[in-house]
Amino acid sequence: MKKSTITILIAVVVLLIVIAQSFYIVSEEQQVVITQFGRPVGDAITEAGIQFKIPFIQKANYFEKRYLEWDGAPNQVPTKDKKFIFVDTYARWQITDPLQFYKRLTNERGAQSRLDDILDGETRDFIAKNYLEETVRTSNRSPISSGAISEIVEDSLVQIYVGRDSIQEYIQRSASLQAQDLGIAILDFRFKRINYVEEVRTQVYERMKSERYRIADKFRSEGQGEASRINGEKERELKSIQSEAFRKAEEIKGRADAEAAAIYSNAYDKNSQSRNLYKFLMSMETFQKTFNDQTTVILSTDSELYKYLKSSN
Repeated sequence: MKKSTITILIAVVVLLIVIAQSFYIVSEEQQVVITQFGRPVGDAITEAGIQFKIPFIQKANYFEKRYLEWDGAPNQVPTKDKKFIFVDTYARWQITDPLQFYKRLTNERGAQSRLDDILDGETRDFIAKNYLEETVRTSNRSPISSGAISEIVEDSLVQIYVGRDSIQEYIQRSASLQAQDLGIAILDFRFKRINYVEEVRTQVYERMKSERYRIADKFRSEGQGEASRINGEKERELKSIQSEAFRKAEEIKGRADAEAAAIYSNAYDKNSQSRNLYKFLMSMETFQKTFNDQTTVILSTDSELYKYLKSSN
């Protein structure tokens, strides 16, 4: 009785194992290639659901149906103008033919290694065929001037004829053509980072600093010249204002003297005595302003001044 029970249990276990090995489940994000003794059998299974196979003889090999990532290692690459740069790239790819993929690459690790060769090689080729500006910039554009500095630094940007986007597209297309017989498609390719190598970067920074120093010196000299011009204009305007003020002051003083003389003349022109007094006072004022204790004069006897000196004796 016990032997029969054990036999039944063993049979059930074996049956369950056989059943478990007889079917497999394919999810929405998976695709399967069936192999028999290591060789592919039939077409690839790309539809989701429960599928059957020969137990123990056939094996289900699962592959991703979703987009996969490729991340390239930074490489030192020379451009057409012999400028060495570090280029870091990435791409997205997909297994489009699982059967061909299994035959050529076996698994994703083999695919990543093959993509390294294809994408790195294409990147080197296309960068070596183009100048640095083509790799960095996307399109031609006019620089937006925010002041005189930008005009001094660069009057116009270098014209490009390919551009970064086009280079990325060319690399993606060329690499995708090479990958067709591998059962994969390269869906997208991008430059993650582009930078000078350390030696060139130091030279570039020093050149940028030198350029900025030159611009600063130019601005300082222009500022000094402008300051000199402004000071010159200020001095000229100041002298002009002073000269105009002096002229107006002299005109006012002249008019005042004339009015004062007219007033004095009217005041002293009443009779002969007042006129003689006015003449005497004017002569005394002249003496006061003209002579001192060290003054020597020679006067004619007909002089009006001599008349008062003579009468004083």
